[in-house]
Amino acid sequence: MEQVNTNRSNFSLAMKVSRESIAVNLLLSLGKLAAGILGRSAAMVSDAVHSASDVFSTLIVMVGLHLARQSEDSDHEYGHERLECVAAILLSVVLAVTGGIIGVSGVKHILSIEGSRPSVPGLMALWAAVISIAAKEGMYWYTRRAAKKCGSAALMADAWHHRSDALSSVGSLIGIAGARLGIPALDPVASLVICLFILKAAVDIFRDAVSKLTDRAASPGLEQEMGAVVLEQEGVRRLDLLKTRQFGSRIYVDVEFSADGDLSLVEAHAIAQQVHDRIEAAFPSVKHCMVHVNPIEE
Repeated sequence: MEQVNTNRSNFSLAMKVSRESIAVNLLLSLGKLAAGILGRSAAMVSDAVHSASDVFSTLIVMVGLHLARQSEDSDHEYGHERLECVAAILLSVVLAVTGGIIGVSGVKHILSIEGSRPSVPGLMALWAAVISIAAKEGMYWYTRRAAKKCGSAALMADAWHHRSDALSSVGSLIGIAGARLGIPALDPVASLVICLFILKAAVDIFRDAVSKLTDRAASPGLEQEMGAVVLEQEGVRRLDLLKTRQFGSRIYVDVEFSADGDLSLVEAHAIAQQVHDRIEAAFPSVKHCMVHVNPIEE
């Protein structure tokens, strides 16, 4: 019951953070679009597109979290947690497409500079970049903290989407400032820098999500902590095996330990049950712990 309450609390927190992310991104995308148009900044318009894509990506995260929370059924007897990783992969694709569009736009603006007199971005675009950096970096840390608490791959991917937006705004700031100093090419060049930041974030998110879909083990440190918990239990004489595998945001654990060979089946089962219960209680990210007892002959 405690684990169920924890999961429900984590889900509520993830939904709350996601709703707040959508509200912030809507305000930022509209503000940056207006500042980019009125301030004559290609980089800021590109930045506004990136913020608008964050709204769509957060919706993907919310759908993924809802689907992953579904109970086991006859077709998915181990649950649906891996759907959260599918949401993260979709998010990485959205990021990659967004980065590609911004990159192409930047190249077009660079090519259009030759033989023309490009407009100089106004102060409005410069201040919009500063506000965006502060807001998106704050959302990154806020979402990242919630993702770590929930153990959510999709929410962590959304946090990095915030960080990539903050970095893209840094590129916009540099480009706009450079253009105002008489180097107009810096503004569209900043769009290319934004593109690279976004593509890197997309690759990182994709690799992390795929690794969790392929039964990657938990960290060595976490496995050591689990092993210590097993050895603390009364009746456990030796830890023979401890294996883990990621299942979306959750973890499956397989434990083998040795106990006295002259124990009755009831006594051995009681020790195994104690190990099972302690592992699942001590580590909320554990979805299930399978325990096997080996006899030690005196």
